[in-house]
Amino acid sequence: MNASEDNDKLDRDDTEADSSTFEVEEYGRDGGRLDVQPTAKPVAGEAPPPPPVADPDDDPPPVLSWYVLKVQSSREDTIRDALERRVKIQGLPQFFGRIVVPTEKITEIRNNKKKTVERKTYPGYIMVEMELNEKTWFTVRETPGVGDFVGAHGTPTKMTTIEVGQMLNEQQEGVAAELPKVKIDVERGDRVKIQDGPFENFEGTVEEVIETRGLVKVMLIIFNRPTPVDLEYWQVEKL
Repeated sequence: MNASEDNDKLDRDDTEADSSTFEVEEYGRDGGRLDVQPTAKPVAGEAPPPPPVADPDDDPPPVLSWYVLKVQSSREDTIRDALERRVKIQGLPQFFGRIVVPTEKITEIRNNKKKTVERKTYPGYIMVEMELNEKTWFTVRETPGVGDFVGAHGTPTKMTTIEVGQMLNEQQEGVAAELPKVKIDVERGDRVKIQDGPFENFEGTVEEVIETRGLVKVMLIIFNRPTPVDLEYWQVEKL
Protein backbone atom coordinates (compact mmCIF):
# COMPACT_ATOMS: atom_id res chain seq x y z
CA MET A 1 0.00 0.00 0.00
CA ASN A 2 1.48 3.37 -0.96
CA ALA A 3 1.51 6.56 1.13
CA SER A 4 -1.52 8.08 -0.65
CA GLU A 5 -3.70 5.09 0.18
CA ASP A 6 -2.55 5.17 3.82
CA ASN A 7 -3.62 8.82 4.15
CA ASP A 8 -7.06 8.12 2.64
CA LYS A 9 -7.62 5.28 5.15
CA LEU A 10 -6.69 7.53 8.08
CA ASP A 11 -9.11 10.25 6.88
CA ARG A 12 -11.99 7.76 6.66
CA ASP A 13 -11.26 6.46 10.20
CA ASP A 14 -11.26 10.05 11.60
CA THR A 15 -14.57 10.83 9.86
CA GLU A 16 -16.26 7.74 11.33
CA ALA A 17 -14.94 8.57 14.80
CA ASP A 18 -16.51 12.08 14.59
CA SER A 19 -20.01 10.88 13.58
CA SER A 20 -23.02 12.05 15.69
CA THR A 21 -23.68 8.54 16.98
CA PHE A 22 -21.42 5.68 17.89
CA GLU A 23 -21.85 2.16 19.13
CA VAL A 24 -19.98 0.69 22.05
CA GLU A 25 -19.58 -3.00 22.54
CA GLU A 26 -19.54 -4.09 26.17
CA TYR A 27 -19.13 -7.50 27.65
CA GLY A 28 -20.52 -8.90 30.86
CA ARG A 29 -18.71 -10.86 33.53
CA ASP A 30 -19.49 -14.11 31.74
CA GLY A 31 -17.86 -12.82 28.55
CA GLY A 32 -21.18 -12.36 26.72
CA ARG A 33 -21.76 -9.29 24.55
CA LEU A 34 -24.12 -6.63 25.91
CA ASP A 35 -26.28 -4.69 23.43
CA VAL A 36 -26.00 -0.95 24.06
CA GLN A 37 -28.28 1.50 22.25
CA PRO A 38 -26.56 4.30 20.30
CA THR A 39 -26.20 7.47 22.35
CA ALA A 40 -27.26 10.69 20.65
CA LYS A 41 -25.14 13.74 21.25
CA PRO A 42 -27.15 16.81 22.39
CA VAL A 43 -27.44 19.55 19.83
CA ALA A 44 -25.65 22.68 20.97
CA GLY A 45 -28.01 25.53 21.98
CA GLU A 46 -31.18 23.39 22.10
CA ALA A 47 -33.22 23.66 25.33
CA PRO A 48 -34.44 20.42 26.99
CA PRO A 49 -38.16 19.61 26.57
CA PRO A 50 -40.38 21.03 29.36
CA PRO A 51 -41.80 18.60 31.95
CA PRO A 52 -45.44 17.50 31.44
CA VAL A 53 -47.99 19.87 33.00
CA ALA A 54 -50.55 18.31 35.36
CA ASP A 55 -54.13 18.64 34.16
CA PRO A 56 -56.28 20.23 36.90
CA ASP A 57 -59.28 18.34 35.50
CA ASP A 58 -57.65 15.12 36.67
CA ASP A 59 -58.77 15.87 40.25
CA PRO A 60 -62.06 14.10 41.02
CA PRO A 61 -64.98 16.45 41.76
CA PRO A 62 -66.07 16.72 45.42
CA VAL A 63 -68.69 14.20 46.55
CA LEU A 64 -71.35 16.05 48.57
CA SER A 65 -73.49 14.40 51.24
CA TRP A 66 -76.07 15.77 53.68
CA TYR A 67 -75.31 16.13 57.40
CA VAL A 68 -77.24 17.60 60.35
CA LEU A 69 -75.66 20.11 62.71
CA LYS A 70 -76.68 20.91 66.27
CA VAL A 71 -76.83 24.68 66.71
CA GLN A 72 -78.06 27.21 69.24
CA SER A 73 -81.84 27.29 69.23
CA SER A 74 -83.56 30.42 67.89
CA ARG A 75 -80.31 31.40 66.10
CA GLU A 76 -80.56 28.96 63.20
CA ASP A 77 -80.78 31.61 60.45
CA THR A 78 -77.92 33.68 61.87
CA ILE A 79 -75.66 30.63 62.20
CA ARG A 80 -76.48 29.51 58.66
CA ASP A 81 -75.49 32.92 57.29
CA ALA A 82 -72.26 32.91 59.33
CA LEU A 83 -71.32 29.46 58.02
CA GLU A 84 -71.94 30.54 54.42
CA ARG A 85 -69.62 33.53 54.93
CA ARG A 86 -66.87 31.37 56.45
CA VAL A 87 -67.06 28.95 53.51
CA LYS A 88 -66.44 31.85 51.09
CA ILE A 89 -63.65 33.36 53.19
CA GLN A 90 -61.86 30.00 53.45
CA GLY A 91 -62.16 29.48 49.68
CA LEU A 92 -64.12 26.23 50.01
CA PRO A 93 -67.34 26.79 48.01
CA GLN A 94 -66.63 23.76 45.81
CA PHE A 95 -66.84 21.50 48.89
CA PHE A 96 -70.26 22.82 50.00
CA GLY A 97 -73.75 22.75 48.55
CA ARG A 98 -76.89 24.00 50.27
CA ILE A 99 -77.04 25.04 53.92
CA VAL A 100 -80.67 24.87 55.02
CA VAL A 101 -82.82 25.67 58.04
CA PRO A 102 -85.78 23.24 57.63
CA THR A 103 -89.14 25.01 57.75
CA GLU A 104 -92.79 24.38 56.98
CA LYS A 105 -95.77 26.61 56.25
CA ILE A 106 -98.58 26.70 58.79
CA THR A 107 -101.96 28.40 58.49
CA GLU A 108 -103.02 30.08 61.72
CA ILE A 109 -105.88 32.27 62.88
CA ARG A 110 -104.84 35.65 64.28
CA ASN A 111 -107.42 38.31 65.12
CA ASN A 112 -110.09 36.21 63.39
CA LYS A 113 -108.05 36.22 60.16
CA LYS A 114 -106.30 33.36 58.43
CA LYS A 115 -102.59 33.85 58.02
CA THR A 116 -99.92 31.56 56.59
CA VAL A 117 -96.66 31.64 58.53
CA GLU A 118 -93.38 29.78 58.24
CA ARG A 119 -91.96 28.01 61.27
CA LYS A 120 -88.90 25.87 61.91
CA THR A 121 -89.67 22.17 61.87
CA TYR A 122 -86.50 21.18 63.76
CA PRO A 123 -85.52 23.99 66.15
CA GLY A 124 -81.86 23.77 67.12
CA TYR A 125 -80.73 22.01 63.93
CA ILE A 126 -79.61 22.97 60.44
CA MET A 127 -78.73 20.83 57.42
CA VAL A 128 -75.54 21.17 55.40
CA GLU A 129 -74.59 19.56 52.08
CA MET A 130 -70.81 19.11 51.98
CA GLU A 131 -67.80 16.90 51.41
CA LEU A 132 -66.40 16.01 54.80
CA ASN A 133 -62.64 16.46 55.06
CA GLU A 134 -60.24 18.07 57.50
CA LYS A 135 -60.68 21.61 56.14
CA THR A 136 -64.47 21.52 55.86
CA TRP A 137 -64.87 19.87 59.26
CA PHE A 138 -62.73 22.58 60.88
CA THR A 139 -64.62 25.36 59.06
CA VAL A 140 -67.97 24.06 60.31
CA ARG A 141 -66.90 23.37 63.89
CA GLU A 142 -65.22 26.77 64.26
CA THR A 143 -68.37 28.67 63.23
CA PRO A 144 -69.84 30.42 66.31
CA GLY A 145 -73.07 28.79 67.46
CA VAL A 146 -72.39 25.36 65.94
CA GLY A 147 -72.34 22.55 68.47
CA ASP A 148 -71.54 19.27 66.73
CA PHE A 149 -72.52 16.97 63.90
CA VAL A 150 -75.38 14.57 64.53
CA GLY A 151 -74.06 11.03 64.76
CA ALA A 152 -73.14 8.23 67.12
CA HIS A 153 -70.36 9.18 69.56
CA GLY A 154 -69.85 12.53 67.77
CA THR A 155 -69.04 10.85 64.43
CA PRO A 156 -70.82 12.70 61.57
CA THR A 157 -73.47 10.44 60.01
CA LYS A 158 -74.59 10.88 56.40
CA MET A 159 -78.33 11.29 55.89
CA THR A 160 -80.26 8.93 53.65
CA THR A 161 -82.22 10.19 50.65
CA ILE A 162 -85.49 9.51 52.49
CA GLU A 163 -84.36 11.45 55.56
CA VAL A 164 -83.30 14.41 53.42
CA GLY A 165 -86.68 14.47 51.67
CA GLN A 166 -88.55 14.35 54.97
CA MET A 167 -86.56 17.14 56.59
CA LEU A 168 -86.67 19.36 53.53
CA ASN A 169 -90.32 18.51 52.89
CA GLU A 170 -89.47 18.09 49.19
CA GLN A 171 -91.90 16.72 46.59
CA GLN A 172 -91.13 14.39 43.73
CA GLU A 173 -90.59 16.02 40.34
CA GLY A 174 -93.86 16.72 38.57
CA VAL A 175 -95.93 16.67 41.78
CA ALA A 176 -97.60 19.89 42.88
CA ALA A 177 -96.08 21.65 45.85
CA GLU A 178 -97.56 20.73 49.20
CA LEU A 179 -100.29 22.99 50.53
CA PRO A 180 -99.63 24.76 53.81
CA LYS A 181 -100.37 22.60 56.82
CA VAL A 182 -103.24 23.63 59.04
CA LYS A 183 -102.72 24.25 62.73
CA ILE A 184 -105.89 23.31 64.60
CA ASP A 185 -105.82 24.16 68.28
CA VAL A 186 -108.88 22.15 69.30
CA GLU A 187 -109.38 18.42 69.74
CA ARG A 188 -112.22 16.00 70.35
CA GLY A 189 -114.18 16.76 73.51
CA ASP A 190 -113.32 20.47 73.65
CA ARG A 191 -116.07 23.01 74.16
CA VAL A 192 -116.04 25.65 71.44
CA LYS A 193 -117.92 28.76 70.36
CA ILE A 194 -118.81 29.48 66.73
CA GLN A 195 -117.20 32.74 65.56
CA ASP A 196 -118.62 33.04 62.04
CA GLY A 197 -121.38 31.76 59.79
CA PRO A 198 -125.08 30.97 60.30
CA PHE A 199 -124.37 29.39 63.71
CA GLU A 200 -122.40 32.35 65.04
CA ASN A 201 -122.35 32.53 68.89
CA PHE A 202 -123.58 28.92 69.20
CA GLU A 203 -121.65 26.73 71.59
CA GLY A 204 -120.99 23.05 71.17
CA THR A 205 -118.65 20.09 71.65
CA VAL A 206 -116.00 18.97 69.18
CA GLU A 207 -116.81 15.50 67.83
CA GLU A 208 -114.03 15.14 65.27
CA VAL A 209 -111.06 17.05 63.85
CA ILE A 210 -110.28 16.50 60.15
CA GLU A 211 -106.84 18.08 59.77
CA THR A 212 -106.34 17.08 56.13
CA ARG A 213 -109.38 19.16 55.17
CA GLY A 214 -109.13 21.81 57.88
CA LEU A 215 -112.57 20.92 59.22
CA VAL A 216 -113.99 20.55 62.73
CA LYS A 217 -117.19 18.60 63.37
CA VAL A 218 -119.11 20.18 66.25
CA MET A 219 -122.19 18.86 68.00
CA LEU A 220 -124.68 21.72 68.46
CA ILE A 221 -128.08 21.78 70.15
CA ILE A 222 -130.51 23.09 67.55
CA PHE A 223 -134.24 23.10 68.36
CA ASN A 224 -133.47 21.02 71.43
CA ARG A 225 -131.90 18.33 69.31
CA PRO A 226 -128.18 17.46 69.05
CA THR A 227 -127.06 18.26 65.51
CA PRO A 228 -123.52 17.63 64.07
CA VAL A 229 -122.21 20.54 61.99
CA ASP A 230 -119.06 20.65 59.88
CA LEU A 231 -117.23 23.93 60.25
CA GLU A 232 -113.99 25.44 59.00
CA TYR A 233 -111.36 25.26 61.73
CA TRP A 234 -111.05 29.03 61.83
CA GLN A 235 -114.79 29.40 62.52
CA VAL A 236 -114.50 27.94 66.04
CA GLU A 237 -112.82 29.20 69.18
CA LYS A 238 -111.93 27.04 72.15
CA LEU A 239 -113.68 27.99 75.39
